[in-house]
Amino acid sequence: MSRVKLNIVGLSTGQTSGSYTLILGEENSNRKLPIVIGSFEAQAIAIEIEKIIPFRPMTHDLFVNFCKSFDITIHEIVIYSLNEGVFHAKMICENNGEIREIDARTSDSIALAVRFKCPIYTYQEIMDSASVVFNDDINEALEEPTEPKEIAKEEGKEYTRMTLEQLHALLENAIGIEDYGTAARIRDEIQRREK
Repeated sequence: MSRVKLNIVGLSTGQTSGSYTLILGEENSNRKLPIVIGSFEAQAIAIEIEKIIPFRPMTHDLFVNFCKSFDITIHEIVIYSLNEGVFHAKMICENNGEIREIDARTSDSIALAVRFKCPIYTYQEIMDSASVVFNDDINEALEEPTEPKEIAKEEGKEYTRMTLEQLHALLENAIGIEDYGTAARIRDEIQRREK
């Protein structure tokens, strides 16, 4: 399987309380992989990206300190599966020349990747099925969120009651107004039905 290198492009608040959307971008491409994560993991990623030093070590910092104490290195993170809208990841680790793969939540894996400064990968098949294409500058969109006017009209509808044609139209609309969290949820519903 062909691998794709990803970079963290941005982090935005989700529409549901306590959720955030982590945007991973494919290198040299306008395809992005939106992943809905929890607030704790979003905070852990943001703190490291912004180089904020907490008063006491957070959980992910503790894990890094533990690994360094026992000479364990994380070489890379691989998002290897997408099952019913949930991404699965593994950490490729090394200790005394021995390589191990450790299954982990994608959000935790990425929080550790930014601390170990290791690359993040996925497979072409996952990008083909789960990525969305953004033609505008995503950084501007994340800094200046737009009001999701068209999607607000659909708030009373559940995605499960909509046809695939309606979902595809709504997905295009969400991307057009740069509402990445909603786009990710609609994409997940489409994928669930097309299996």
